Amino acid sequence: MSTLTATSETPETPGTAPAAEERPVYRVTGRRVLSSEWAKLWSLRSTWITLGLGLVFLVAFGVIAASHYKSGLGSGRPPERDFADATGVSLSLFGTNFAQLALGVLGVLVTAGEYSTGMIRSTMAAVPRRLPVLWSKAAVYGLVALVVATVGAFAAFLVGSRILSGTPAAMGFGHSGVVRALLGAGLYLGLVGVIGTALGALLRSVAGGISVLVAAFMLVPGLVTLLPSSWQGDINPYLPSHAGQSLFALTHDSTTLSPGAGLLVLLGWTVLALGGAAYRLLRGDV
Repeated sequence: MSTLTATSETPETPGTAPAAEERPVYRVTGRRVLSSEWAKLWSLRSTWITLGLGLVFLVAFGVIAASHYKSGLGSGRPPERDFADATGVSLSLFGTNFAQLALGVLGVLVTAGEYSTGMIRSTMAAVPRRLPVLWSKAAVYGLVALVVATVGAFAAFLVGSRILSGTPAAMGFGHSGVVRALLGAGLYLGLVGVIGTALGALLRSVAGGISVLVAAFMLVPGLVTLLPSSWQGDINPYLPSHAGQSLFALTHDSTTLSPGAGLLVLLGWTVLALGGAAYRLLRGDV
């Protein structure tokens, strides 16, 4: 004799769909936005390439300048005008102008690159408040640029000081102002990266952001030299490039700003760029 066991199931009500599984609700927090921007930054091949170029420019041009200075002394010729008052710091940091271009361009790519690919729509859908995205991009890339530039500045000085040993320009870490200048160079390049990030978000164009960056840090200082001398003294110290150079200069005179004043001016330019980017992000469409 067999016993038949029936399994009872709750019948579904006609016209109703099965209950969907509940998905966890994730809150948008500052830490998560930062983590997301950190992951996006390092997932791009351009990040590794451009940071590597910035580091190479900073170290290689410093070594080349130090070697050129030492070879000029050995030749018996009078020193060139650009190297007449050269120091171990100025020679080692000779590549700063080239490194700022690489780090600034990458800053533009960090923000404007998302607009060119359309990925910014997904980013803003995940973070509807918008501004945390800008702050996170600027903070993450600014920190990365600061670390890379500082490491490069100290590496360039270490190699350069060995090359310049025994010359009038020879300096060590114990000399007054050397460590401050090297840290200042790293801070300057880090802020250049933040300004590049802001320009990319403001203009939403890779070509436009790079053009404005190059104009602000390279073309405008050259054009100012065409103005009357009395005007140059009033304008030059407050340009972002000249204000930044005061951070890593060992000596200062009446035509340059002190390191503290130069930092304040450069921070002012950085805040101005970020403010413009924030305003457009809030007022404009993605």
